[in-house]
Amino acid sequence: MAKELIRFENITKSFDGSSVLKDLNLSIHENEFVTLLGPSGCGKTTTLRILGGFESPDSGRVIFDGEDITHLPPNKRQLNTVFQKYALFTHMSVAENIAFGLKIKGHDKDTIRDRIAYSLKLVGLEGYEDRAPSSLSGGQQQRIAIARAIVNEPKVLLLDEPLGALDLKLRQGMQYELIRLKEELGITFVYVTHDQEEALTMSDTVVVMNQGIIQQIGTPEDIYNEPQNAFVADFIGESNLLDGIMVRDCLVSLNGLEMPCVDTGFGENNPVDVVIRPEDVELDASGAGQTTGTVTSVVFKGVHWEIRVDSVIGITFLVQTTEHFPVGSKVGISVDPYNIQIMNKPSREDEQVFDQDEAPQGETYES
Repeated sequence: MAKELIRFENITKSFDGSSVLKDLNLSIHENEFVTLLGPSGCGKTTTLRILGGFESPDSGRVIFDGEDITHLPPNKRQLNTVFQKYALFTHMSVAENIAFGLKIKGHDKDTIRDRIAYSLKLVGLEGYEDRAPSSLSGGQQQRIAIARAIVNEPKVLLLDEPLGALDLKLRQGMQYELIRLKEELGITFVYVTHDQEEALTMSDTVVVMNQGIIQQIGTPEDIYNEPQNAFVADFIGESNLLDGIMVRDCLVSLNGLEMPCVDTGFGENNPVDVVIRPEDVELDASGAGQTTGTVTSVVFKGVHWEIRVDSVIGITFLVQTTEHFPVGSKVGISVDPYNIQIMNKPSREDEQVFDQDEAPQGETYES
């Protein structure tokens, strides 16, 4: 594993008496793309601002490359930040925007010119030196903001929801550009977003947060396929999150229907949470399966159909399949034991499933 570069030790932070971060501990390694993911108010941006030096923790330490930087001012830290609002200087040209930090640090004209050319090449905007920021599209302004950040050759680049203002196509394109930049530059990226797709697409490591507490840390594959609690399962992608009873090892009951699984160690006849991803529910037009149901809605999503099936055991399953089943169809329903994820019931309030009614306006969290 790469060398540890950043370590948060027992970080706490409150605003106006309200706790935002609760004893946060996190390690980030060199050349790692780490995404802090969670709903608004979960503490992810506060974590980033503490790392950047824009906020001070109430307690705890931030260690950077072996040095305690908890109280070091932002301009003394070996990192740069790209914000959602690009904060470009409108009265300066593109080149002057990029050169601003270099001039403050006292670099000579030749060095500044070479670094401007290099950073613009990295972001694919060669020849834009003399343009005004106001003449650029949102995607181009985003690239200039990134060029201005990387021109100082930081060890770490902090990105606070930098793609939020872009339309879908630009946002998807910039995701791949950021991956490419991370590989070419060989620096560590710490990225904040509430967008699950961004986190799963770009990250080496995803840190899922809720109510100031880290819920799970892992690769995108681990986070999606092996959620550790109901909150993570519901927040990452879409899922069927069901109440179950663990009859015994490798056997769970859903509303009286006993289904084989591969999980052990949950005791006997204990309440559990059961997660089944929509793409793992198998439908059969002949009615063969572990139970049966009726198709109640069908939505075409481009690469698959999204189907809801009311089962005879009283559970509505969300299903994603490339096979079309019309509304009213009687179908068989099956789930492979390896695709049934068993979890303990939440022991803390912050592990509860994210309440969709609390989602900020304009943000959609699907279950």
